[in-house]
Amino acid sequence: MDDKDGISIGITAAEDGGPWVRRSPMETGPFGRCPRCGKGHIFRGFLTVRDHCEICGLNYDFADPADGPAVFVQLFACVPGVVFIIMLEILARPGLWVHLAVGVPVLILTTVLPLRPIKGWLIAAQYVNKAQEAGTAQLWAKLHGDRPRD
Repeated sequence: MDDKDGISIGITAAEDGGPWVRRSPMETGPFGRCPRCGKGHIFRGFLTVRDHCEICGLNYDFADPADGPAVFVQLFACVPGVVFIIMLEILARPGLWVHLAVGVPVLILTTVLPLRPIKGWLIAAQYVNKAQEAGTAQLWAKLHGDRPRD
């Protein structure tokens, strides 16, 4: 199967025997869907990555977003929450109980909720881009018997 540009996008055979359709990391990752089939799930719990996809069998051993999700949350999600709390203090000068009642939920919502979609996106991006640590191709071949990565 070819995409719009005529580039082969198949990775392995799908159920119908044809190649898998290449999916964008933004199409599958934030929703916790398998980056290969788009139907299975990446996560077993809130942030726990499954061993493999229950639909297509894709092994998730490649999935290692490390600290990436936390960094993105700190840089892009947490900053608006902290700015909101600081502006609340500057403009309204509320009591401590208001900061606890409003500020704590804002910080929780802006830090915890984005973790799963961001982690899913990073895992899907690793799969689509066949990402691995620099200089580990020989180690990969040694550990996995020269079989190509899915």
